[in-house]
Amino acid sequence: MKKICLCFLLISSFLNAQDLKNAAYKNSELSVDERVENLISLMNLEEKIGQLTTPLGWKMYSKEAGSKASLSELYKEEIKNRHIGGLWGVLRADPWTQKTLETGLHPKEAAKITNAIQKYAIENSRLGIPLLLEEEAMHGHMAVGTTVFPTAIGQASTWNPDLIKKMAEVIAEEIRTQGANTAYGPIIDIAREPRWSRVEETFGEDSYLIAQMGKSIVKGFQGDKESDLKTKKHVAATLKHFAAYGVSEGGHNGAAVHIGERDLFQNYMYPVKEAVDSGILSVMTAYSSIDGVPSTAHKKLLTNTLREKWGFDGFVISDLASIEGLLGDHHIVDTEEDAAAIAMNAGVDVDLGGNGFDDALLDAVKAGKVSEERIDEAVKRILAVKFKLGLFEDPFTSEKEAEKLVRNTEHIELAREVARQSVTMLKNEDNLLPLSKDLKRIAVIGSNADMQYNQLGDYTGPQSEDNIVTALEGIQNKLPNATIDYVKGTAVRDTTQTDIPAAVEAAKNAEVAIVVLGGSSARDFKTEYLETGAATVSSKEDEILGDMESGEGFDRSTLNLMGKQMELLQAVVATGTPTVLMLIKGRPLLLNWPSENVPAILDAWYPGQEGGNAIADVLFGDFNPAGRLPVSVPKSLGQIPVYYNYWFPIRRDYVEHDSKPLFPFGYGLSYSEFEYSDLQLNTSGKGQNTKIDISLKVSNISKIDGDEVVQLYIRDMLSSVLSPVKQLRGFERVSLKAGETKSIQFELLPKELSLFDAEMIQKVEAGEFKVMIGSSSEDIKLETTFEIPETITLNK
Repeated sequence: MKKICLCFLLISSFLNAQDLKNAAYKNSELSVDERVENLISLMNLEEKIGQLTTPLGWKMYSKEAGSKASLSELYKEEIKNRHIGGLWGVLRADPWTQKTLETGLHPKEAAKITNAIQKYAIENSRLGIPLLLEEEAMHGHMAVGTTVFPTAIGQASTWNPDLIKKMAEVIAEEIRTQGANTAYGPIIDIAREPRWSRVEETFGEDSYLIAQMGKSIVKGFQGDKESDLKTKKHVAATLKHFAAYGVSEGGHNGAAVHIGERDLFQNYMYPVKEAVDSGILSVMTAYSSIDGVPSTAHKKLLTNTLREKWGFDGFVISDLASIEGLLGDHHIVDTEEDAAAIAMNAGVDVDLGGNGFDDALLDAVKAGKVSEERIDEAVKRILAVKFKLGLFEDPFTSEKEAEKLVRNTEHIELAREVARQSVTMLKNEDNLLPLSKDLKRIAVIGSNADMQYNQLGDYTGPQSEDNIVTALEGIQNKLPNATIDYVKGTAVRDTTQTDIPAAVEAAKNAEVAIVVLGGSSARDFKTEYLETGAATVSSKEDEILGDMESGEGFDRSTLNLMGKQMELLQAVVATGTPTVLMLIKGRPLLLNWPSENVPAILDAWYPGQEGGNAIADVLFGDFNPAGRLPVSVPKSLGQIPVYYNYWFPIRRDYVEHDSKPLFPFGYGLSYSEFEYSDLQLNTSGKGQNTKIDISLKVSNISKIDGDEVVQLYIRDMLSSVLSPVKQLRGFERVSLKAGETKSIQFELLPKELSLFDAEMIQKVEAGEFKVMIGSSSEDIKLETTFEIPETITLNK
């Protein structure tokens, strides 16, 4: 009898294996939906929950300095015991992961390990399902040996969505070539709170600008059509963070958010909707709560809005440990099982970190708190993305291609171009800039003049020194025959590393002093981290302070230049030597004294690996600056919030000073001078087909070629609910040769004119609208009006 049973089992196993070998999900001729339905019908509950589990990826390989990398035993256990569906940050390297240049994976090694990961998963699981390998990608792939671009706040300063799309295409290609297939970005959080630590990761304070930049990232990552995902040049994009993460109370990262429903949908959800309409494949929840409901448990937004109203068909993933945060941070549940259940039932499909679902979700299903139908729904969304990426046909990559393509000369040049276009000139008294290349002696001074990691921003991998060009090195490259005296003078935060007299002496002996100050998001191996990866602020009095004053977890209570940086700047200016202030930083800082006393000020934000060359190109006139501020720069902390597109009534002045920012949204200077003329407007169509065509002419009336950023703002002159005093609804960065005139066209559609009325119905209300065209939100050159004759309802 035992022999008969054994034979029966062997025959059953053989037949089952044959069935799986010929299963419909392996047939690439079938549709994605057909393949998904077949595959999920073959899965058991444990395998389904495994697909919803995304552990930390850098733990899945082992590598000591000087040795070859290999799969870790932990990874093999994860495949065997948990049937995991993805990994996050396999290639990530930074002080938190403890992966260095020696112990992290260089591009060729990365390709080898990701190939091994996929091969092992396919060959050692019953159904052979490949993994989603998800990587951080906000300003370049966060890995060893990749191209480092300016952070998002700098990207937005270019006001050039086409350029940012090219950047995203390069990042996607570097990620896919190394074997990963999903990128975290774009970040569409609105930065109206400059104290918040993650301002640098955003595209600024304006929902329209954020939406345009966000769509460029989505298209750059995923391609222009779905079939592009299988070309090995594109990846699935992940929008961060859903929703309204960037305006937490007090600027505390992940703290409660207090906004009304109308503000939420009018502003914060606008760029999300644009990304969804662009076909984004994944959305990540936030650590914060909205009006008392944690984002990771917000069914009204995750299911009712995102799924049912907007038709989003990708998957929702929790931010790292945010499911556990429902228990440990928000205290809305008292068990891990209930945390898993409430997140899943709210609309979260995937657990980032691997500890929020797992056994807790399995227990919740068995207890009847989550239906298996809801599990199936989530799994189908994950599987669909894997099929769209072509992973079932070919999840592998070429080691040779990875070594050849990642951080090649074309990618480095693009990093320089993005950095150049992001540089924003805030002041240029008496045309001090551009500097002459005939200068014989220059003083380069400051905390950020020659600090590589300080110019790269948060979410950056370890770098070889040869990869990064600092401001000092860029200036040396530009003027190899000049005498350049470098004195650091002081650190960003620490006051024990200060030598202001040496800086003063260098400035006295120079024809010009270039002072490079600001902030830093540079993590180091002494920094302590939370479970989420956010850095914690050290309060140890006996240690030298690191430069980090920005980046995730480093919220500020002031916006002053830290340490003795202002004292250093004042001492240099007091020498009488013409002084240029170059800012490298991640958030708006208070610049009242410099704006009054320093003749020239430039802002480079965190300009990335080619920042030094880009800065030198602008300083010495090889590139005419045209960056524009994506955020307003306040005069004082007490002005916050100071964003430009606030709702009526007009803000009154304070006792101490007026209510206007020091530098307004959209502001930036040029070496050229431009003139606007011939504004014309034409309205056509009816109802939802209404279209307003706007044209004007812009002339470069100077003798220097340059770019102008033409900005279109509107105002709803009478509305049933409050509306903004003005709001950006179009822009174009246009290159004009000296003396050249070009025609610029804009098109306004109903969604750009709409508001949410008292019943939260999205509509364009009949009445008068003002059109304002200018070079910033405050510098309006041309105005006109138009009428909408009848109310247009867009969404009930």
